[in-house]
Amino acid sequence: MDCVLKLINLKKLYKNGRGVEDVTFDVNKGDVVGLLGPNGSGKTTTMRAIIGLCPPTSGHIEIFGYDVETAYEKATEKVGSLIEMPALFGNMSAHQNLKMAARFYPNIGEDRIQYILKLVELDRYQRDKVGKFSLGMKQRLGLGLALLSDPEFVVLDEPANGLDIEGIIHVREIITRLAAERGVTFLVASHIASELEKTCNKVAVIHDGKMLSFDSMDNALRYQPTLEDYFLSVVKEKKGGVIL
Repeated sequence: MDCVLKLINLKKLYKNGRGVEDVTFDVNKGDVVGLLGPNGSGKTTTMRAIIGLCPPTSGHIEIFGYDVETAYEKATEKVGSLIEMPALFGNMSAHQNLKMAARFYPNIGEDRIQYILKLVELDRYQRDKVGKFSLGMKQRLGLGLALLSDPEFVVLDEPANGLDIEGIIHVREIITRLAAERGVTFLVASHIASELEKTCNKVAVIHDGKMLSFDSMDNALRYQPTLEDYFLSVVKEKKGGVIL
């Protein structure tokens, strides 16, 4: 299989001693990998390091065969991301936000913008000011921005944040469809095990700044009824307890 992302002994520690260390796993083309852990476990730090928003303390990050540290532009040119709250211009419409972002990429025209608006179900609101959007609508627009350049690898941090039930299901369908039909690769972080269980084919468990396991979803659920039970069993085995 083609390796899209390779992490080897990733370590990123802040001055307060928090962060992540010893994170190692591969993501292959077409995978939907879930990064599962409670809030504050290090999921966002890992994702920020992957896309070059914070340099690692040590370790190696490779995307599409390129070292993120030494060949950042080549490594990330086919990557889309939504990390924490999307950076949106509240005094501009959804359409204007996408059109402005399109300027940073070659060959993105009105057809692509309209496709994205329809994909994230914001086409009816495309002329409305983003500042009046609900949290869920802003999150969907952020997902649209992440997908605008037609990336081959997409990194999503808590993509269901602020969404209602229908919105969560819709985002899940977007991810699984793009992976199945177009071979788009996803790394999705969440603290909600049930969502990753329904979406991902592989799962990495991260807790208290350390990666405790990486396995296929089939193996994770082979001896546990749910991904939540798998998470609890892994933490209990590796850490001797669980902090939620």
